[in-house]
Amino acid sequence: MSRIGKKIIPIPKGVKIDVQPGVVEVQGPKGKLRQALPEGIDFQLDGDQLHARTMREDPDLGKFHGLARSLVANAVRGVTEGFKKELDIVGVGYRAELKGKQVHFALGYSHPVVFDVPQGIDVAVEKQTHITVTGIDRQAVGQVAANIRRLRKPDPYKQKGVRYTGEVLKKKAGKTGAK
Repeated sequence: MSRIGKKIIPIPKGVKIDVQPGVVEVQGPKGKLRQALPEGIDFQLDGDQLHARTMREDPDLGKFHGLARSLVANAVRGVTEGFKKELDIVGVGYRAELKGKQVHFALGYSHPVVFDVPQGIDVAVEKQTHITVTGIDRQAVGQVAANIRRLRKPDPYKQKGVRYTGEVLKKKAGKTGAK
């Protein structure tokens, strides 16, 4: 059994959970999520608590036990609080602008980069250099933030590019000049 899998998931008020074979549906104030479960893992609803359990005694099922519990706990947290990732754009002339469901970036290329925001994800641009990605699905929020960061990865020499807020870059020294 997994230590994480043994933990109880508390269910806040206003959240409805529907446990079906192989899937858990979580509905809350921010939206509805459907989480598929690995084979051999089941959930049991006891009042305002949710328990993850294995259907058979198998040592290989322990890793999926903890995984399934974490995925459902993230779904419960997502429909109540939501998830947020913040990015900063660093560089002279680097900026972002939100136009409808697209974000237009000026990242030092010869052309503007257009990024389409997927459904279920909200992107806010503050001061043209700070981007906030929010949504109820943790995996989708992280993937969209990673895709935005990938447009212009932080340069270790000049420290320019798109980075997560609070990300620390190790500055590298450039070539030494002729003496």
